[in-house]
Amino acid sequence: MQTLAPTPPLRPDAPAVAGVHADPRAADAAAGGFGVYVHWPFCLAKCPYCDFNSHVRQSPPDQARFIAAFRREIAYMRDLSGPRTAGTVFFGGGTPSLMAPGTVGAILEAVNDAWPLAKDAEITLEANPTSVEAERFRGYRAAGVNRVSLGVQALDDGELKALGRMHSVDEALAAVAIARSAFERVSFDLIYARPRQNPQDWARELSRAIDQDCEHLSLYQLTIEPGTAFEKLYSAGKLIIPDDDHSRALWDMTQEITTAAGLPAYEISNHARPGAQARHNLVYWRYGTYAGIGPGAHGRLNVGEARHATFTERNPEAWLAKVEANGHGIVSRETLTRPEQADEMLLMGLRLAEGVDLDRHARLAGKPIAPGRIADLASEGLVVLEGARLRVLPPGFPVLNAIIGTLAA
Repeated sequence: MQTLAPTPPLRPDAPAVAGVHADPRAADAAAGGFGVYVHWPFCLAKCPYCDFNSHVRQSPPDQARFIAAFRREIAYMRDLSGPRTAGTVFFGGGTPSLMAPGTVGAILEAVNDAWPLAKDAEITLEANPTSVEAERFRGYRAAGVNRVSLGVQALDDGELKALGRMHSVDEALAAVAIARSAFERVSFDLIYARPRQNPQDWARELSRAIDQDCEHLSLYQLTIEPGTAFEKLYSAGKLIIPDDDHSRALWDMTQEITTAAGLPAYEISNHARPGAQARHNLVYWRYGTYAGIGPGAHGRLNVGEARHATFTERNPEAWLAKVEANGHGIVSRETLTRPEQADEMLLMGLRLAEGVDLDRHARLAGKPIAPGRIADLASEGLVVLEGARLRVLPPGFPVLNAIIGTLAA
């Protein structure tokens, strides 16, 4: 096990199996749930580290036109999926808080018409501190949003500038306070393992974040993503990020501080108080099913007895034209084999502290994972097998990708 490579930090923007049931809603309940992801692709500026599908435009988009397109694509996806009860809705981006509250309300109405929302549905909206206003947040709450996730990213003004963020620390903390006054459920993101960051500075920053008394924190190590401005700087030797040992020390410190504060990691980069986990992201990680709506959205839908991976057109204007012409913006719809589903389930589920059900994995893969592979990893203190559930232990998370590669080989 000495050759395991470090795991790049993972972000919650990846896919989601339900077994074959007569009632698809029963299948959803048995296998991770069903959620709806809505992508709003516009931002005020492009951050240099970001590889998400986000676009800057000189003039504001026609929100009424986009509402009509979202409605049409939701109806099309409903025809594919059949009846479902939506346990979660997530507005991601881009910057969804650039939408008018009325736009959010209209989209939620269309979602509820297609897939009735559960009584306790979690409805999350991502927001940037620069677009947070108390009145706007009250409008989102009135529209049905009950959870907000803020892109704070750093609590140091110099670091915010280096990350290309348009807000200050004071603006970020004010946004958190406004969010807490409007919503019971509030989360925010921070990026660490930044250039020149030392453990002492990160400890102070993280402790200040915890002092904001939010129920959930998403803490991501900086990664150099292809096609970003940071990649160009990194390739030119103008951006130096912490080496593996330094990053590991920062990760270990993060676990110690958050656990002591009552915010243990329930996923490799996500921390929550008991019962405050992000339920929509759990749909992904528990390999449930979800509809991906909007430009550049992807989904995992059970269509009859087949599982489909859907991807929509990334360019907002091209997506809009496709929906208006065809009723949807899908550019790729692939039927996943059961072994492919098993690999996806493993990739997603082992990110969670709760691990994965190996019986479910074996049903998908058509065979169990070789016991010797599990035994080798367990002997290194990287995983533990408890009945049919396989969990990655804390020392294993920094090398998670290599563990998954060993198990899926």
